[in-house]
This record gives sequence, structure tokens and C-alpha cells, in this order.
Amino acid sequence: MTDKTASKYLLNLEKQFANDNPVLLKASKIFQELDQVEYDLGLIDLDETTACKYSWWPIVSLVGGNSTAKSRFINSYLGSEQLLSGIQASSHKFTVLLHSHQPNSATLLGSALDVDPRYPFYQISSKIEQQQEGEGSRINAYLELKTIQSERLKGKLFIDAPNIITSLTTPVISLLTKHTLENSDLVLVFTDAFEQESPLVHELIQHIIKLQDTNKFVYLIDEATANLSVSNNNAIIALWQRKLSELGINTGQFIVLANPQNTINLPAAGYFAEIDLRLANVEHDRSYRVLESLEKSIHDIENIVMPEVKKGIASWKERANISTLVILSFIATLAIFAEIQMGIMEFLIDPVIGPIVLAALVAVMVPVHLIISRIQAKLTVHKLNARQKELHLMENLANLFEKNLTFSRMILPTTEPVGWNKKTRARLLQLTEKAKELVQALNDHFSDYKEPALNSPQTPIFKDFP
Repeated sequence: MTDKTASKYLLNLEKQFANDNPVLLKASKIFQELDQVEYDLGLIDLDETTACKYSWWPIVSLVGGNSTAKSRFINSYLGSEQLLSGIQASSHKFTVLLHSHQPNSATLLGSALDVDPRYPFYQISSKIEQQQEGEGSRINAYLELKTIQSERLKGKLFIDAPNIITSLTTPVISLLTKHTLENSDLVLVFTDAFEQESPLVHELIQHIIKLQDTNKFVYLIDEATANLSVSNNNAIIALWQRKLSELGINTGQFIVLANPQNTINLPAAGYFAEIDLRLANVEHDRSYRVLESLEKSIHDIENIVMPEVKKGIASWKERANISTLVILSFIATLAIFAEIQMGIMEFLIDPVIGPIVLAALVAVMVPVHLIISRIQAKLTVHKLNARQKELHLMENLANLFEKNLTFSRMILPTTEPVGWNKKTRARLLQLTEKAKELVQALNDHFSDYKEPALNSPQTPIFKDFP
């Protein structure tokens, strides 16, 4: 067994979390152990890591309708007028906003997001290509990366989605919208997105209903009469709660955006106090998401990867055996005709000639079976490669399958992949327990729960009966 060295991606993560996030630092160590298991199975290469399946950035996405509420909010909240020329209500791209120390904003192509495993759109072009042929090469038409000097962006990524009402309903836009919502730690939804009907709005509602139990949605209400009074704001929120409840959306936080004309006495920082408070928890949401992805990556080996390879092995053996039986049937048919014409049965039952003929038949059929198995294996490899793309797996299913192309496994009726045994399953179970312990450690960070001392005065002690 060869020890897998930690990938550069994992090493960078460890440096990043070495001082400020011990839970994620330990999570990166568990990912490294998981990488070793997958490497031993032949699922990943020496320089690959399963940790790059998901972005480790805290991700905040913004979804709005056809008004300028979202663009005005972004410019005002991030405190950068340089955005006015780049993010408008008519934008048709998913724009990732990233903090930069440079005073001038820079816009990079969407391909920068597609090739960098740190970002949430890593290798999204392959999913786009599968969704709509020919569109994967047009990644720059759907994505862009904009760098901005903004304190509120430090340590976070904002994803500004195209306005949901004006955007065309295409398979790619639907895919990117779903991907954005699923991978975000917080989604700021501007209520103007629900003011008109369109197929994309209907899809958005269905995605929210599916994900609403994740507590990641905050609904921002931009009203001209906002902040006239507390009771007025409560009435606005109650109205929108009823509207969304009728659509099947029953959870989420509602925030009324401050209207500067009605909040003369409110300091500028107070405009976004509620939003700042919610964004302060995004890093914790990110930590839980990463730990959830860690557990999912572990379970996917047993629940997705191995069943696919097992089905491939079973199908391969079935086709190889059927092909061999067809050849044996042909030989048996020739033997029957030979018996009818020449009477060869007395040679086959001869105590000397019979075993020699049987040995010769085995000597011929074993290489034939091996050749057939090799030919059928090539077809199985193509199918596993296609299945890998369909399931969007980074694990190389075909590589694990090809490790089963040995003499003994082609002859014997076994369908268990090489390396998939009790020891490997025990290693995965151990990794799952470690991941759960990290979730508990993260929970303990927010609580003061302590086990009472055994002999403390507060602990009742049972005495023996006289």
C-alpha cells in the first residue's frame, strides 16, 4: 500500500485554518484519510483530493426579480460605487463577487471559476455540457468573477444571480440557479422575484420549497413605506409571509430594507444591522456545510461508487460467460454432428483419450474466455465512464473496475471489487465517526454544556439499602 501525500489544495486549506478554525483544520485531516482510502481503491490519482468537490468559502447568493432593488442593495451594502457600471438589472450572468485589496474593480472570465477548485463553480462546464450540448465551451457567457475592495466581502463570496424574471428559461440557467442555491450557505431573496410569474420563478419556488428546511433563506423586502414605524414594518412582513405561505414557502427570515428617506435619524451602519447579524453566522453555516459534505463523500463510496462498480462487474461477467457458453454450445453441436457421422463417443469415454480431450478443451477455452473477458471489459469501461459523467463523480469508476481484470477474478464468480472488504468498510466507518465528532465539537462551541462531576455535590449518588 502506497501512502498518498496530501494534495496542494489540502495543504493550502490546512494553512488557512491552522489558527482560526480548528474544526475545519481537523476536517481537512479527515479528508486526507478519505483520500488515502480512495487512492488505495484506485478511485483517485496521487495528486487529487475529494476535498475539492465543494467550495470551502462561506457563500452568500442574491436572487432578485425585475426591479433594481438587488443592484441598489449590492452597491449600497458593499459600499462601492464602482459596481454601478457592472451589475445592472439586465445582467444575464452569474457574477461571483470577491474581495480584493486593489482599489480598482476587475472582471475576470467565467473560465477562471471553472478551473479553480476553491470556487463554487469548479468544473461546472462539464455539467453544462451534459445539460445542453455545445454550451459547456461557452462558460464565459454564463459566469464571471468580479473583484471588489469591500470590507463586507472579506472571507466570503457573494454570487449575484441574474434577475429571475427577465432571464430566459434555458436548461443551463436552470442548472446554474439550482447549483447556486444548493451550494450557498445563505440566500438573500428579494421579494420582487415573486411579483410576476414565469417558468424560472416557478422553478425558484420549487427549489426554495425543497431547501427551506435548511434555514438558509432570508427574504429582503424593499418597500417605499418601509421604516415609517415598527408596526408598519411588521405589517409589511406579515403580508409577505402570507403571500409566500400561499406558494408553499413557510420558513425563512424576513427583513425590511431600510428606506433612507424614512430613516433620517438612523445611522448608516444601522441600515443593515439585521443583515450584518445574519451574515456574521455564515462562517458557522459554512463549517456545518463542509462537515456535511465530508460525511456525504464518505457515504457516497458505499452508497453510489461501489454499487456502480459492482453492477459493472456483474454485467461484464454475465456477458463474458454468455459469450463463452455460446462458443461451448457451438463446440457441443459440432461434437453431436461428429458423433452422428463418425461415432466419436467411444473416444470421449475412453479412460485415456477422454481426459486428454477434456484437458485440451479446457486448455483452449480458458484463453478464449480470457480474451472474451478482455473484449467485454472494454465495453464496460466505456459504460462506467459515461456513468461517471452522468453522476458527476470525480471518482474513476473504470480504474477500479480495471483492477479486477486479473486471471483469478476473470475465472472465479466474484463480483466484489478489489479492495472492497471488511477492513475498508471499517476504515470508512471510523472516518464517519470522526466527522460526527467534529459536528459535536462545533455544537459545543455554541453551548456551555458540561458533564457534571461524578462526586460533585450537585450529582445525586445512590446509596445501598440497609
